[in-house]
Amino acid sequence: MNTQQVVRRGLVVTRWANRQALAASNRRNYVTEQADPQLNGYPQLPNTSRQYLPPVGWQDNLLRKNFGDTLHEREELYSMWGPDIPPISPYTALGHFAIAAGSIITAGFFIKYILLPDAPVARREFPYGGLVKELGGLDENKARPLSDESD
Repeated sequence: MNTQQVVRRGLVVTRWANRQALAASNRRNYVTEQADPQLNGYPQLPNTSRQYLPPVGWQDNLLRKNFGDTLHEREELYSMWGPDIPPISPYTALGHFAIAAGSIITAGFFIKYILLPDAPVARREFPYGGLVKELGGLDENKARPLSDESD
């Protein structure tokens, strides 16, 4: 090996070491969960649904558990009879919902402004402030006055 190869190899090793040190410094130190005093020594099992487990290889395949297994403290949530796990991620579902809502809104605007024809006649106008006199003289029946002044 000549000196250029040795220098290159040294730079590669130095870059790799710097990258490892940077990755180690970027790791977060999370606080570990403390034992719940209300459980009184009951084992804290992981919060995962049994629906994620493989369907075969259990003594009770329906519930996906072996006889004598410790029950989770929140068994009603994580058992096979608990709420179903989502088949797609929430972000994908949000994207699908946004596409569907946007399509419906776009179709509505298209129908209202493109496909709907204009009115074939002009709206009727009544003289003397609308139909106030004909409808009993109530102020609620007055038409908005037309102003000749333009803003």
